[in-house]
Amino acid sequence: MPLDVIDIRGFYASALGRVTRDCLTLALREAWPRTQGLSVMGLGFAIPYLDLFRSEADRVISLMPERQGVIEWPQGGPSASILAAPSALPFPDSSIDRALVIHALETQDRPQDLLNELWRVLSPGGHAILIAPNRRGLWARIDRTPFGHGQPFSRRQLTDLLREALLSPVRWSEGLHFPPFGGSLLVRLAPALEAAGHALALPFSGVHIVEATKLLYRPVTVTKSVTRRAALAPVLLPAPSPRRLDETPL
Repeated sequence: MPLDVIDIRGFYASALGRVTRDCLTLALREAWPRTQGLSVMGLGFAIPYLDLFRSEADRVISLMPERQGVIEWPQGGPSASILAAPSALPFPDSSIDRALVIHALETQDRPQDLLNELWRVLSPGGHAILIAPNRRGLWARIDRTPFGHGQPFSRRQLTDLLREALLSPVRWSEGLHFPPFGGSLLVRLAPALEAAGHALALPFSGVHIVEATKLLYRPVTVTKSVTRRAALAPVLLPAPSPRRLDETPL
């Protein structure tokens, strides 16, 4: 069962949640240094990260899964949050330039449906960043955070899911190299541990961060065709019976 939106909001209000947001925000800014003139969509519970783009993107919208619930965002001004089914996003084809998917893929019964719909709404050349729990990491094994709920993934599993949806991975990174505990000492050390984890490329991070782009054409496998020629087979007919010399023709 996915976490309720109130539980996820409570996590990001904690000290551990704030340092989590700060570390992942750095990774997002590195991947997308500029979003001027673009439309940005957050899918799942992305609102802790969408403020990064509000001052520059043309449009920023937060979509929250119907099973999770929805909260108003941003505080003050017109609401830009929508309750929607991840398998039926309320946007026209090719209308989104950038999509951030977090706290969404791992809670879906059919994650492929979400990715197929993501492909549909992305514009040609559009990019998506997916942040999903690492099945080898400590964060996926402890349910004190939102990353400890749902189905964690290996890098191979994410790659297969993306390619099946015609989304091509173009950048991989890892995040949350510090342990998912809220002690004051660990929270203070979290930025240093995160930097060390990136520098050493440690394999047991908390989350995978993958950026993918939309493929416009389905790849076609060319196979060698074999043309079978018709073979002439002999047809055997019964031989005529020999006629006796003393027989008189009729």
